[in-house]
Amino acid sequence: MTRLRLSLRATLIGAAMLSAPVALSTVVVTPAYALFGFGDVVFDPSNYAEALVQSAHEIDQINNQIQSLQNESQQLINEARNLASLPYSALQQLQQSIAQTQQLLGQAQRIAFNVQQIDQVFSQQYSNIDLSQSDQQLIGQARTRWQNTVGALQDAMRVQAGAVGNIDDQKAQLAALVGQSQGATGALQATQAGNQLLALQSAQLSDLVAVLSANGRADALAEGERAAAATEGQELRKRFIAPGAGYQPVGAQMFH
Repeated sequence: MTRLRLSLRATLIGAAMLSAPVALSTVVVTPAYALFGFGDVVFDPSNYAEALVQSAHEIDQINNQIQSLQNESQQLINEARNLASLPYSALQQLQQSIAQTQQLLGQAQRIAFNVQQIDQVFSQQYSNIDLSQSDQQLIGQARTRWQNTVGALQDAMRVQAGAVGNIDDQKAQLAALVGQSQGATGALQATQAGNQLLALQSAQLSDLVAVLSANGRADALAEGERAAAATEGQELRKRFIAPGAGYQPVGAQMFH
């Protein structure tokens, strides 16, 4: 565009310079006018130069308008880039990872992660123990509590294994999202990549919460088992050392 502007200016100036001597010589030879085929035409060098300058100004204005249109076009292109959506989404993989962890928590053995069920089981098997039951009944309840603890420990290990299994997938998603963020062409793509990175972090926190919850459940059941066993142990010990009625002689008939 600049080269075109300089070329037009050079052409106009050259034309003015070439025309000036002719005009001056014409003025010297003829009395300030020339005769042409269509009649007498008066040539005014000052008007001609003025017209050339005006034409140059008009060309400058056209060039300025073209430059303005180019700037507006570039601005529209930049806005389109800023509004372009990110062509990558890790949402489905993150949802699957969270769903797998939730499935493991939902498969909790014997005592689920349910407030009402936990209150009911603890009221029956841990806190309100009927010490008037027989020895066999007390031993059966102790075995039930031991099975609850063992099942909770197994559940905790399964949740831990699931969280560890998600690490490889989350690592791949992290690398992909960082690459998308660095290669973003506009503000919207960069923002969407950042949001997905936050979602990935939330999924990792969900796994951590699940592991802590499973471990806490196992620890709580183990402590409950020990507390209930201590209570029953005291009762059984009391029954063992309690004095009996002793020997009572009775009559016996040996011969008819």
